Amino acid sequence: MKLKHIVLSIAILTSISYAWEIEKKIIVDEPLDKIKLQNKTLHLDVGIGSGAYHYKGDAKNIIYTITDRGPNIKCKDSMKLMGEKLCAKGKIFPTPNFSPTIYKIALYSNWYKVLEKIQIKDRDGKPVSGISNNGTEKAYDLKGNPLKFDPNGLDAEALVKLSDGTFWIAEEYGASILHIDSDGKILKRVIPKGFKKNLDGANYDISESLSSIISKRKLNRGIESIGVSPDEKTLYFSMQSPLANPDVKSYKKSANVRIFKYDIKNDTVIGEYIYKLDNPNTFSLDKNKKQNSIKISELVATGNDELILLERISKTTKFYKVKLKDSLSILGSDWDDENTLPSLEQTENFDKFLSKKLVLDTSLLKGMPKKVEGIAYIDANNWILVNDNDFGINRYKTYLVEIKN
Repeated sequence: MKLKHIVLSIAILTSISYAWEIEKKIIVDEPLDKIKLQNKTLHLDVGIGSGAYHYKGDAKNIIYTITDRGPNIKCKDSMKLMGEKLCAKGKIFPTPNFSPTIYKIALYSNWYKVLEKIQIKDRDGKPVSGISNNGTEKAYDLKGNPLKFDPNGLDAEALVKLSDGTFWIAEEYGASILHIDSDGKILKRVIPKGFKKNLDGANYDISESLSSIISKRKLNRGIESIGVSPDEKTLYFSMQSPLANPDVKSYKKSANVRIFKYDIKNDTVIGEYIYKLDNPNTFSLDKNKKQNSIKISELVATGNDELILLERISKTTKFYKVKLKDSLSILGSDWDDENTLPSLEQTENFDKFLSKKLVLDTSLLKGMPKKVEGIAYIDANNWILVNDNDFGINRYKTYLVEIKN
């Protein structure tokens, strides 16, 4: 593997109680493809930064990151990005054979190095694609021809590693969580009850252990974060946004996001908590002030039932600490019933939110990239952040950013 170069940038954030600084900021250079179109050329690189994780047994400079489904372009953006109108609604996949991949990376004082690439595979060892499942977004090729739905397809967004070498990842299509072997083979996909009909022909084991209400997620707003307890008995994951429950109008206006607690051994959800998103006006570097522009793109478990959540728009990213014991679980309540009206997402006077404490607001750190989606948590005072550059479709770079408190 080649060692890559580094761009250094120093910035300091001071407040009453703490000071964060950027130790280094490394440009990631992993070329993918150069695609010549009729009116434009797409220069694509691998967007490694949909999620990040530091495994406790590794050296402090070793992290894991994960790609999402691969390069994709909204139909409505095809004229702007590709020079021609190709479709009305859905996603265009310039590289439909791309397979979501886990990267193991080492950071040095002046370099980074890719130590391992682990493609995600079906039970027979065949790499899976990032093409949409049935029941999600329509998919098209570079000429605007429809692509078949892929029951094996994944939109991977976050990961953790366990001491037995296996991984758990979160993804958006189902939305679902998956147990992955050390070589990338899918051991089990855990989906919402009722979604299995959309995965007919999937070549891996499926469990419908998640609440059916998760399927009410807005398209492309599934599960984008996952964490694991220190004893590796429990997973935590959050929806990216409020559910479209009962409709998209409710999703757009709501600030109520569901966080779930999952018992790994018993394949059972054992807790559900509500996190309230900030007012969009408090994201100082972003011009988009709509409530539905805010997303939860990552979480990390810093202790049993203690989490740090990454809340962002694009240029502004906030990290909040929450403790699940500070709030009551709504699991099994009327709020889990899709027939409950008004729904949780329509309710403004809900009073059982998790208490949140701000740890870091990156708008006060000069030089931070936009769309930060991953946090490799080394310890309370040392993190490595990574952004999602959408595979360079807009010629934007991926950065690994080491910060210290």
